[in-house]
Amino acid sequence: MRTQVAIIGAGPSGLLLGQILAKNGIDNIILERQTGEYVLGRIRAGVLESVTVDGLERAGVTDNLKKHGLVHDGCELVFNGKRHRIDFKELVNRNVVVYGQTEVTRDLMEARAALGATTIYEASDVKLHDVNTGHPYVTYTKNGQEQRLDCDFIAGCDGFHGVSRPTIPADILKEYERVYPFGWLGLMSDTPPVAEELIYAKHERGFVLCSQRSKTRSRYYLQVPLTDKIEDWSDERFWDELKARLYPEAAANLVTGPSLEKSIAPLRSFVTEPMRYGKLFLAGDAAHIVPPTGAKGLNLAASDVLYLSDALIEYYQQNSEAGIDTYSERCLKRIWGAERFSWYMTKMLHTFEDLDDWDRKMQETEFNLLLNSEYGAKLLAENYVGLPY
Repeated sequence: MRTQVAIIGAGPSGLLLGQILAKNGIDNIILERQTGEYVLGRIRAGVLESVTVDGLERAGVTDNLKKHGLVHDGCELVFNGKRHRIDFKELVNRNVVVYGQTEVTRDLMEARAALGATTIYEASDVKLHDVNTGHPYVTYTKNGQEQRLDCDFIAGCDGFHGVSRPTIPADILKEYERVYPFGWLGLMSDTPPVAEELIYAKHERGFVLCSQRSKTRSRYYLQVPLTDKIEDWSDERFWDELKARLYPEAAANLVTGPSLEKSIAPLRSFVTEPMRYGKLFLAGDAAHIVPPTGAKGLNLAASDVLYLSDALIEYYQQNSEAGIDTYSERCLKRIWGAERFSWYMTKMLHTFEDLDDWDRKMQETEFNLLLNSEYGAKLLAENYVGLPY
């Protein structure tokens, strides 16, 4: 087979890229090692920046988002009992939309099927070849038979553990990483959210996030040691601990119920440079990971895709390689800004065992800056709703 762009990975970034390219007349085929059902079963972030919404608009998949997405004009930060609302609308005249990644993925899958574009699921043993030449190609196994896909370009949208990043030679690839000494225990339930907006709270027992997917589905997170296991946490224990870390009004408003899903995710910051090698481009988690504290993972993947789709459209429609040549630089400028913000939020709101009195005072001072400085609050709001694209 042959296509113009081979996309590795059928998550939101691969599907969004494929949809934008297809709508601009650029042929593409997506290879995914899992089943479509497995991809839809992933439970991930649900806070969308305006840049991400714009990308979904370009892909023509915002009908459901407009019907069911929840527009949030602010969020609440709580630091050892002190509460402060960050008003995005007032501070930077922008907002975010709460709409689950599962729904984004489903919308993109359905739109791709409507276009008749090809997605090959259960493609195993995917390998990238000759990516630094004029004739790259991909091999994979499907139904026991090895297949070959020739292409002009390869987009590696296959996540942190995918095959795309390791294809780049080690002497060219530079990796930056910070691993945090705790994880997030997440629980999803069909219960109304405890508040209309998200709550980020630092407590001496550990960080807590009260998030949501809809007016009837909630997602909560607790900071836990990396040694904890899911089986250590019954639903009852989770709800009791959540109430203990919330301020009294929120604890009183909390509606509990059976968990639909529970998981523990470690926290890390990770960036790869460069994001392009020859005809191979990395996008999304294949190139970077952010702590979920800043709600940037899906949004950074979307901005990568927009930079890459612009570059490829420019190449095919204007015969220009300018966007291709600057792809990595443009992405990384926005990525490092989001990494800084996620690192800042993580350091300010989590409990670290090795902090001394000075470090704790610095955490408190960071929070007080939000209380006492409009500039400080505005800077947080600008980063939360999304840095300039």
